[in-house]
Amino acid sequence: MLNEHAKVLKVFSSAGEVIGRKKLQKMIYIAKKIDYPFYEKYDFHFYGPYSEELTLRIEELCNLGFVDEVREKKGGYYQYRYNLTESGEEFLANHDLNIPPLDVCMTDLNGQSARFLELVSTVLYFDSLEREEVKEKVFTLKSKQKYTEEEVDEAYTYVEALKEKTKH
Repeated sequence: MLNEHAKVLKVFSSAGEVIGRKKLQKMIYIAKKIDYPFYEKYDFHFYGPYSEELTLRIEELCNLGFVDEVREKKGGYYQYRYNLTESGEEFLANHDLNIPPLDVCMTDLNGQSARFLELVSTVLYFDSLEREEVKEKVFTLKSKQKYTEEEVDEAYTYVEALKEKTKH
């Protein structure tokens, strides 16, 4: 019971503080795409892959007191900061979680910008297409982000490096 919730708690335990809802969504999506056992369903949304299931799960974890969500006003928008609480740590310590180690993966992902993770997750979302088709999708769907060819190439390189670092 609550196994998928525990996996999300493990993300916070591994990554430390995560700043931004978009970033959190992308971190878990990317981990899922490189074979970590996350099962949330994702659809393509305005900012790339998005999971309503994950949003609800995080809300539940906050309501249970396992995750602390702090909303901060940043200019014309709100930014959210997430941290594992002591109760969340206790729950995790008492939950037998069968998941490959997340520390290296989540620390690395958390060190990237939300903009870059949006690009990486978009590239991974269209991974069944040829590289040139993926670039076209990125330039069309993400035209406001003004990604460059070099950034798309960097996203591919990053995914391969992350897979290598996190072999499990």
